[in-house]
Amino acid sequence: MTTIDTVPEIEAAEADEAASDIPDQGWTGRLTAFRALRHRNFRLFFGGQLISLIGTWMQSVAQAWLVLKLTNSSLMLGVVSFASYMPIVLVALFAGVVVDHVDRRRLIIGAQILLMCSAFVLAGLTWAGAARVEYVIILAALNGLVSSFDMPGRQAFVVEMVGREDLPNAIAVNSMIFNGARMVGPAVAGLSIAVIGVTGCFFLNGLSFIAVIWSLLQMDLPRRERRQFGATMTRQVRLGLSFVWRHRPTLWLLILVAINMGIGMQYTVLIPMFARDLLRSGARGYGFLMAAQGLGAVASAIVMNSRSNAPKALRQNLVFGIFCMAISVAVFGFSRWMALSLIAQMFIGVGLMNHMVTTNTLLQMFVSDELRGRVMSIYTLSFIGTAPLGSLSVGFIGEHLSPRIAVYFCAIFSLLCGFLLLTKLKLIAGAQEETELANT
Repeated sequence: MTTIDTVPEIEAAEADEAASDIPDQGWTGRLTAFRALRHRNFRLFFGGQLISLIGTWMQSVAQAWLVLKLTNSSLMLGVVSFASYMPIVLVALFAGVVVDHVDRRRLIIGAQILLMCSAFVLAGLTWAGAARVEYVIILAALNGLVSSFDMPGRQAFVVEMVGREDLPNAIAVNSMIFNGARMVGPAVAGLSIAVIGVTGCFFLNGLSFIAVIWSLLQMDLPRRERRQFGATMTRQVRLGLSFVWRHRPTLWLLILVAINMGIGMQYTVLIPMFARDLLRSGARGYGFLMAAQGLGAVASAIVMNSRSNAPKALRQNLVFGIFCMAISVAVFGFSRWMALSLIAQMFIGVGLMNHMVTTNTLLQMFVSDELRGRVMSIYTLSFIGTAPLGSLSVGFIGEHLSPRIAVYFCAIFSLLCGFLLLTKLKLIAGAQEETELANT
């Protein structure tokens, strides 16, 4: 492939020009919430991602159930989670530089192929009766390494499919895909484990990657030429970090994500133990608990897409999201009834969607296309960087004190996050005004 320097602003302008050729007819009224789907490429992405992510969530549930069956240890659940996060912590910043300089579609296809192979390997090990927790940890670490490139790549790729005009809507719809899969995948996994076992879940996940690979290959996109790195990898990383450090609203948004996702959301490590030992609902109950969170997130995404993207509304979404999640996590830890736990999980999904989609939207509004991949990799690092410590801490507390105390520990950190956000709202509002002025 020829390597030439390309101007990021020109590429973004071309994407916007292509997007402007898409007719608006039929995407008004109630369908405004799905406006990004007027783009053929994004419709392909939507379908492929939905199928693939359903498989991914099936594997996530089956893998946690397998670890619990092999070890009967909440600490080992935390260790497997740690193994999947740690590679992302180590390479995410450098992965962002790669994302900014290569063809993102090819990068995503390569990553999906590797993840598919990993799923088939795990299916083969369990089918042969050779599965051991050590192998699960190794595969989790390999998946984490691949995801270091895949996650920021997919996030930065969205603007190439829809342009800037529909970017906020596309981000919300993309999150809806993720959480729609979270609603379906765990429920299917919970029912499937009893019928086809964890092996079947792993095998179906491997097959599901074919859908997203096919959808990416079918897209009609202008070829994105490789950019010359022009400077050392370390210098390119420093450019991304320098932007985040100098742009304080971006920095604080990332800090809030690091605390809320890296520690607050790690209560999910213990959901298998809650389902089996405290709620007495087994694998099926575990699947429905995870699905309830996805249901809440999807419902929230539909409401958010139907609302205005006015600056004040975005800030309200942030505040509501964090506090809703914190309170709901505390309720989940307190609950001794399956019905109440399901309701708590739904509201956790609502809060999570409001927080993460709004944060992603604001970050992509603040950053230029030249640095988009690097800032998205730092965003990935922010919600994963503290997760290894968070998952180990939650697993340790659950093992040596009690799972309920571990969940309260997560809720406290989310609540502190909410109060910290209240002190930074004026700073974020100022950045939104500057961005609006720059775009007019």
